[in-house]
Amino acid sequence: MASWNSIPLEVLYTSLGWIAFFSWSISFYPQVILNFRRKSVVGLNFDFVVLNLTKHSSYLIYNASMFFSSVVQKQYREKYGLNEMIPVAANDVAFSIHAVLLTAFTLLQIAIYDRGSQKVSRTSVGIVSVSWLTVAVCVFIALPSHSWLWLISCFNTLQVVMTVIKYIPQCEFNCTSWIDFLTLSNLQAIMNFQRKSTIGFSIGNILLDLLGGVTNYGQMAMQSIDQNSWVNFYGNIGKTLLSLVSIFFDILFILQHYVLYPDWKIGTSRDVDVIGKKPLLETSEHENKEDV
Repeated sequence: MASWNSIPLEVLYTSLGWIAFFSWSISFYPQVILNFRRKSVVGLNFDFVVLNLTKHSSYLIYNASMFFSSVVQKQYREKYGLNEMIPVAANDVAFSIHAVLLTAFTLLQIAIYDRGSQKVSRTSVGIVSVSWLTVAVCVFIALPSHSWLWLISCFNTLQVVMTVIKYIPQCEFNCTSWIDFLTLSNLQAIMNFQRKSTIGFSIGNILLDLLGGVTNYGQMAMQSIDQNSWVNFYGNIGKTLLSLVSIFFDILFILQHYVLYPDWKIGTSRDVDVIGKKPLLETSEHENKEDV
């Protein structure tokens, strides 16, 4: 079993991991607090939250299984090398647990607060249903051969897929410039682009998420440097992609908030409730009319 070669790198690895945990965990609260203060969730993309619950739930299953199961760890070392360290740390498990709880609480806020004309799209419901049905099939495939590493890798893959899907626009659009394309490349970013505003979406969430992404990636780098091996990057591809994708789109959100749609361009803070409670998406209005 592998052990650390450098105590300073081990300390830095642990420190970066818990900085990532606190940054990512705290990043959930600005949105929750904002929803509570406004007693409204208008401006928050519901599909983003629903997909996030599946994403974090599947990631929790992967992290907890890899961290606590000796059988899974044995299969991991048989595949990647007997001297390899597992690619999951205690902070990863703690983050996943916290993320599932806070995302579920945000869904509760969506259920009880003013939603305007917004609602969860049929597309997102369909994606989530197909995702869990696919995972159920994977469970039945893995049972006969006890392929537990492969099975939890399916959950990790689902986490990656959910991360990518929630950053894909669910409507057709015409891009006239590269900044239009980047702005339209995220569900929440689409809403910000259509409204030409980030009111209702907490930038504090994004700044903390960016810090978490950078430190999470740094934690993986410390392990690789110490072990002189890059196995942990592709042995836990979900963690790698989670960091990189988060960093990319956090930068996009920051550009929207501070460069493209700053508050001074759309009004003062007293306009928040007025703007925030207007219908945001024409598609939502059409869906509501169809349902009547």
